[in-house]
Amino acid sequence: MRKVLLPICLMLGACVAGTTSDQPTRANTQTQSMMPSMKAFAAPRPVPPSRSNRDIHRDFMDLSFQLESGRLLTQFTRFEGPVSVRVTGAPPPNLAPDLNRLLYRLRNEAGIQIARTNDANANITIEAVSRADIRRHLPKAACFVVPNISALSEYRAAKRSRATNWSTMKRREKLAIFLPSDASPQEVRDCLHEELAQALGPLNDLYRLPDSVFNDDNVHTVLTGFDMLILRAYYAPEIHNGMARGQVAARLPAILSRLNPAGDQVAPRHADSTPRAWIRAIQTALGPGARPAQRRTAATEAVKIAQAMGWSDHRRAFSHFALGRLNQGADPRFAQSQFQLADQFYRQTPNTSLHQAYAASHLAAHAVSRGQGPEALAIIGPHLAITERHENAALLATLLMLRAEALELSGRVSEAKAVRLDSLGWARYGFGADWAVRAKLREISALSPLKGSNG
Repeated sequence: MRKVLLPICLMLGACVAGTTSDQPTRANTQTQSMMPSMKAFAAPRPVPPSRSNRDIHRDFMDLSFQLESGRLLTQFTRFEGPVSVRVTGAPPPNLAPDLNRLLYRLRNEAGIQIARTNDANANITIEAVSRADIRRHLPKAACFVVPNISALSEYRAAKRSRATNWSTMKRREKLAIFLPSDASPQEVRDCLHEELAQALGPLNDLYRLPDSVFNDDNVHTVLTGFDMLILRAYYAPEIHNGMARGQVAARLPAILSRLNPAGDQVAPRHADSTPRAWIRAIQTALGPGARPAQRRTAATEAVKIAQAMGWSDHRRAFSHFALGRLNQGADPRFAQSQFQLADQFYRQTPNTSLHQAYAASHLAAHAVSRGQGPEALAIIGPHLAITERHENAALLATLLMLRAEALELSGRVSEAKAVRLDSLGWARYGFGADWAVRAKLREISALSPLKGSNG
């Protein structure tokens, strides 16, 4: 399931002054009247995997023969033959085009025979329900996938049975995905990518992966080139339902050499496994239920564990990033130092260009709050194209809004207006309702010393 994590990469809260109420004002009315159409991304441009096939072999095995809980799976399962997908419930307008786009990618990049149908006996049923309905069944989930049912109404009775136990499955024939019908278009799409990928393939998530949606840090929001390679290997003719771990492991090197020949020429990195203690600390820090002080303590513990492990990769960076986000209100100067450390570790880790863009949003926000327009522009500039390539509209809108404030601070007012208008189309996809777009616009506008106190 896709975990509910604080949107740490998109909220800049501690630097913002003033109310965030949605009462009409002249500024709000003007923003609403000028709200442009929702923007959409062009043709997908996934980045091909650049890691060693020896590392990818290990990743495939750990993703495919283990659940997120740590429980080992004894046999390989997947769909055999063409896969059919239907949509039920109350799907939001953007679900159909985003699903069609994803199915096209799965057919062309992963080589999976998959198509939409209206047949009630579809292999995969995607049911759009309210977020409240999802939380009622799984309080910590934004969306989730379950085997051997086709409606949320069946889940309560079935969830304790063997039918919905992934570890006892022999093959995949019928699954249901439950997505929020009342979330932003991007959140719905993100759930769609992760849950459909897990319905088709690996059931595990690994924090050590820097370039994958199979990672609970939720940095990547659409299936990457690495993910498509994993799914293509998952449906290779050399492997099939019922195979044991050793059997799959023996056949996988030849499969990867055929599908990703460049990976045979890359030296392995041998990233350490992620200890459960670090995972628990991150989940406490960023998941629902904990108080602010508990979150900060947990994030501090995650940093300590990362240091003790000797990490210098994206997990070390993410630990500092989480600690920075959770300390913005309590100690902004300390938070800024943590964002700088996160950026430092991201920069020395391959395949983290999108991670760096997240860090840049906070570093640029700090520069804007200090009236340093040119510095903010320099921070933001390199990350706009990267964010667009990774199809993250919420982050792209945030960076563009920050760029608009930085342009105003630099005296480039007409450019600022154009960039701010451009940001709104992406924000409508990334944040959803117009009130949410206006709230984000006010939040970032309040950072600027030109607009009033920023605390």
